[in-house]
Amino acid sequence: MPTIDTNGITLAFTDTGEPPGRPQAQTIVFGHGTLFGGWMFQQQIEGLRGRFRCVAIDWRAHGDTPAPRTGYDMDTLTDDAAALIAMLGSSPVHWVGLSSGGFVGQRLAIRHGDLLRSLVLLDTCAIAASTRVIRRNELQTRFFRILGPRILRYTIAPLMFSPAYLSSMQGKATVDEWLDQLDHCNRRGVAQAMRAAMTRPSIEHELSHITLPTLVVCGANDVMTPPRLARQMANLIPGAQFEEIPGSGHCSVLEQPTDVTRILERFFWM
Repeated sequence: MPTIDTNGITLAFTDTGEPPGRPQAQTIVFGHGTLFGGWMFQQQIEGLRGRFRCVAIDWRAHGDTPAPRTGYDMDTLTDDAAALIAMLGSSPVHWVGLSSGGFVGQRLAIRHGDLLRSLVLLDTCAIAASTRVIRRNELQTRFFRILGPRILRYTIAPLMFSPAYLSSMQGKATVDEWLDQLDHCNRRGVAQAMRAAMTRPSIEHELSHITLPTLVVCGANDVMTPPRLARQMANLIPGAQFEEIPGSGHCSVLEQPTDVTRILERFFWM
């Protein structure tokens, strides 16, 4: 897996390279949600790599990127992403971010808009987490550090996926893969990531500065970042489009991968 040394960390990512016969192909960079990894976009990458160069980041302490010694915030991840995009040498790129990847995407569009061609925000929002959610997250973080990833099947999986998906064979297989992937990550580093996501400040007051073509997508059954928050965010971004995915929970790229890929294709080829 390729890496880049930036901001005191060795950042890992996957890169499909230019599609055969398409030397001028545009690049899509994918930013995953906390507790996952670039692997969560595998099905979208498979569907898009024939026309685009597809790059997926592993955030700090996720996937093949090691945990830093100290904590960090969404601004740190934004700087990491900007450094990677600049290194790729193919900017401006399309940014596709889910949850925390969306928190980063908003900040990239506001502060490094020249690096982006367009912005897709999946199952994310612009507001700060409530005190109640932060307290719940801190408890979940403690359980995770003591008991490991398996506890997330009961504490966080119901927030990530819809009940119908969790009860399906595919849903159970997805959760198993997710926990297996997370089991290889540093618990302290993952706990830092959970805190970084939950203690993010609101960025609503800056959304009017986004001038890129923007698409906001949200699962109809997303309880982590409900559709009302996604619509609220979309309404504050000039010209942003909004699309809701029926039946999907927070991790729409895993739960409804075909629908998400179809939505991305339509948006990129408009």
